[in-house]
Amino acid sequence: MGPHDVHCRVAPSQTALKADVSAQARCADPRSSLTHLFFSETPLELARARAICSSCPVRGACLNLALARREPYGVWGGEFLVDGVIVADKRGRGRPPKVARPRLVVDEITGVPIVA
Repeated sequence: MGPHDVHCRVAPSQTALKADVSAQARCADPRSSLTHLFFSETPLELARARAICSSCPVRGACLNLALARREPYGVWGGEFLVDGVIVADKRGRGRPPKVARPRLVVDEITGVPIVA
């Protein structure tokens, strides 16, 4: 092995599955105009990313691949991952509120928040 060899963290058998998942995913966008939603810091954009995943045909496979790769951050298969582990909700900076806020639901098409 030379100094410029690259090691892939995904097993060769998973490579074809990863390509298939990427091709069928609802978030697959040739212009990458949606990518920022999946790695955002704001709860509204993360909710929009989850809404996109909600009816994706490869949601389960996407999540399984992300967990296998221990993705460091982002929305994968409709779940929010931090350090390769599913986290219920991304907590904002600062002290948590004393009274829980209502869960945020977002209209997938318009991006308009709807309080559930």
